[in-house]
Amino acid sequence: MVFALCGGDARQAELARLLLEDGHELRSWALERAELPGGAKVCASAAEALEGADCLLLPMPVSAKSGLLNAPLSEGTHCLGEVFAAAEPGMPVCGGAIAPEARAVAEGRGLRLHDYGKREELLAANAVATAEGAVGVLLSETAWALCGRKALVTGWGRVARALAPRLRGLGMEVTVAARKPGDRAWAAAWGFHTADTERLAEALRGCSAVVNTVPALLLTAARLAELEPEALVLDLASAPGGTDFEAARAFGLRALTAPGLPGKWAPLTAAQAIRDAVYNILEV
Repeated sequence: MVFALCGGDARQAELARLLLEDGHELRSWALERAELPGGAKVCASAAEALEGADCLLLPMPVSAKSGLLNAPLSEGTHCLGEVFAAAEPGMPVCGGAIAPEARAVAEGRGLRLHDYGKREELLAANAVATAEGAVGVLLSETAWALCGRKALVTGWGRVARALAPRLRGLGMEVTVAARKPGDRAWAAAWGFHTADTERLAEALRGCSAVVNTVPALLLTAARLAELEPEALVLDLASAPGGTDFEAARAFGLRALTAPGLPGKWAPLTAAQAIRDAVYNILEV
């Protein structure tokens, strides 16, 4: 197959290498600063990249700002509509976390849009990469060893389920806070302490690390007041997150966001997950 790879970060560069290794033809655009393999054809325009292509591969997320292609490794900014306009109607387009506006434009062009970011095989791989990246952030952003410290993980979704055992494996005493009784029951069955998100204050006391995975305001000023100054809050939830960052600053707490951990900490693994999801979509 001929793939047109447009925009993206280090994951796309790794994806290019994987596709070439599998025997496909690859054209790239808006990846000028990426270290691409020698077999990739670097194109000067989206039209050149898409001419005769069988599939358009877009990054995750597809768009950075309103109407713009997510292309942090490009020398310039590019309108997403420019990419869609260069694609032939009926062409399959694979991208991750596709915004409704982008979907409307693509479908208006008659393109066959597939969101690989919703595929379970990719979600599982990304959860593991995110969890390992979160451990990396905790290790690099703290002055204390994780072993023997208390950690609170909010939520019991894919990322929380991947992260909690890894923190315990490093010697942390882990509590999982979840809203649903069933989630708390499963967390307890996995051997973790549990807490109701409606009653977080007690669970927060004595915690050195708090990792939020819930896209709702859980870590309010009143709850953050329970933490010691040396504690680190890491918010992994989608924007705007679940932490009152202004209150955290007022208390002298370090509260960090960590978007795109798979691409930063495990671009090869993330690229392999994207490739597998795309192959399953296209039945390659």
